[in-house]
Amino acid sequence: MRFGILLDHQYPRDADIGLHVGELVELTQHIRDLGYDSLFGIHHYLSSLRTPQPLPLLSRLIDHSGSMQIGTGILILPMGHPVHWAEEIATIDQMSGGRFVLGIGSGYREDEFASFGIERRTRVSRMNESLQVMQKLWTGEPVHHEGKHFRLDGVRCSVLPVQQPGPPVWVGANGPIGIKRIAGQGLPWLAPSNVRRNWAVGNLHDYRQHLKEAGHDETGMTFPIHRDLCIADSQEEAFAIAEEHAKRSYGEYVQYGMDYFESQWEGIRRKALFFGSPDDIAGRIEDFATAGYNHFVFRAQWLGLPMERTVEIIERFAREVMPRFRP
Repeated sequence: MRFGILLDHQYPRDADIGLHVGELVELTQHIRDLGYDSLFGIHHYLSSLRTPQPLPLLSRLIDHSGSMQIGTGILILPMGHPVHWAEEIATIDQMSGGRFVLGIGSGYREDEFASFGIERRTRVSRMNESLQVMQKLWTGEPVHHEGKHFRLDGVRCSVLPVQQPGPPVWVGANGPIGIKRIAGQGLPWLAPSNVRRNWAVGNLHDYRQHLKEAGHDETGMTFPIHRDLCIADSQEEAFAIAEEHAKRSYGEYVQYGMDYFESQWEGIRRKALFFGSPDDIAGRIEDFATAGYNHFVFRAQWLGLPMERTVEIIERFAREVMPRFRP
């Protein structure tokens, strides 16, 4: 069982980014020393919040991350050209000594696509073709590609990733069609944080069935999931500490058409958040692990929550829950 942390590097418009990046350096060192396995950054453009871009941020954190995997959770692949992504990601994989995990998604925010001049309806085909092109470039051989969105004529990538044939790729999707497509590609599906227990478990079951039907062997595969984590003496105390901050963070998504974060908050708080005592959290992990999930990536930062509280959460999890799932 592996455990990671998702850095929620989104801040109010008047935030001092230099100060917050310094905090993230210290937090990364602490996460490393506590024995976590992975560290991830998020990706958006033109956000209502100040959101440092993940690849430069993760590059800043490499030297403080020890042997942890680092990666994107997720990178919106249609927003860039695959040549750009291939060389950027190969570079960060080289800098990290082969510890990079490429989490990708197709995106959803209209303003991002409009500002980049990209038709939103093409986002899935762009994502899939981009990944194909990147994987060809990572072979180091000349790439000839004539696709729907991209054309390459005998070019070679100038830097190759340490990991061959490339960094691990996790793909995010929030619906059965996308989940089935990911299974057909034989790639790990990254389950989202805000979905309720039965949805997460049921769709993982379907994903694994689709993998089998597509002829893919799941032996050794990663089955990752994002969850929001707050650990305290009781569930009531955990909600008292962090619910309003988590609700505020999710509330930022309402302006992008995701109004269910507001209208369905009660269901999300009861059935999606990992908030509770150490025994509560361990029970939920055991439940999800029985369904097949084996890499939990926790968010313990939300708008307005003091960094000291985040540190307390990740420390207590490492001290009182993580050892229950380690030899």
